[in-house]
Amino acid sequence: MSSHSADETQPPFSSWGTPLQMSGPILICQGVRFFGLKRSPPPFLFLLTLKSNHFQKHLLKGVNFASAGSGLLDITGPYMSVVPLSQQISQLSVVKDNLTALIGSTATETLLSKSMFFISIGSNDIFGYFMTNSTMPRDQFIGILISAYSNHITNLYRLGARKFGIISVPPVGCCPSQRLLQKLINGVDGCFPPENDFALAFHSALDTLLVNISSQLPGFKYSLGNGYLMTMDVINNPRASGFDNVDSACCGYGILNSEGPCNSTASLCPDRRKYLFWDQFHPTKRAAFLAAQTLYSGPPYYVSPINFSQLAKDY
Repeated sequence: MSSHSADETQPPFSSWGTPLQMSGPILICQGVRFFGLKRSPPPFLFLLTLKSNHFQKHLLKGVNFASAGSGLLDITGPYMSVVPLSQQISQLSVVKDNLTALIGSTATETLLSKSMFFISIGSNDIFGYFMTNSTMPRDQFIGILISAYSNHITNLYRLGARKFGIISVPPVGCCPSQRLLQKLINGVDGCFPPENDFALAFHSALDTLLVNISSQLPGFKYSLGNGYLMTMDVINNPRASGFDNVDSACCGYGILNSEGPCNSTASLCPDRRKYLFWDQFHPTKRAAFLAAQTLYSGPPYYVSPINFSQLAKDY
């Protein structure tokens, strides 16, 4: 999550989670620029190293709680030393307490109610489901994810959040690492259908959840970005978005440049601007920019019931 304000009189913008592909940290960094901000705010854990008075003053300018590899469930990413989403929300509680000490309870409540909380999470949970060869029925697991999502949103609401910009899971089966899986397991090129089917079902369940929550929590407002449609439209018609390659990683090695990570010995593509994917999982900077642009000002087909710019203006 990141929380940022352009100055002390403007509400901060917050983003929760660090999913992969079209919803990663790069997307958040690109997205804040559409709100007039120059860069993503500093990490919460870094701010904790500052002196108390400096810590509190920085909170007015923004905080980043994001943790790569985290998911909706605390058990997601157990070998990656992630900060679970539940713990990120606890960190927000610390921020709220410090803001209250700095500017008072009433001003803090107003600030949080006008802030935008961007949530982009779920891909890692889906990857974990398939990587562990779970025998749990898909719909049952999605039910667990949606229940966790509901609890996280409710806890944020109790802390004062009212405006949520939410990005659903993209077609995770189409990132280079999963295309490689499709090739190795099934002997054919293309996306890995089971994961994409999962992503579609997850989006449908999330859409229903948000409709229900909006009728139950007074003042709750949201925008839901359809990460699946946004990404698939680019994959199905890449030239329209200026891409030449939508299946291989720009940085990596081996088949689809996806048999290994992007490191100092990896093979690098000649022009990253022409690639949808930077590495095995994540988008290029240009792809993230296009996604952020769509979320900010796109039509209801991609982001509904209103887009992020309309959500920001809706006080």
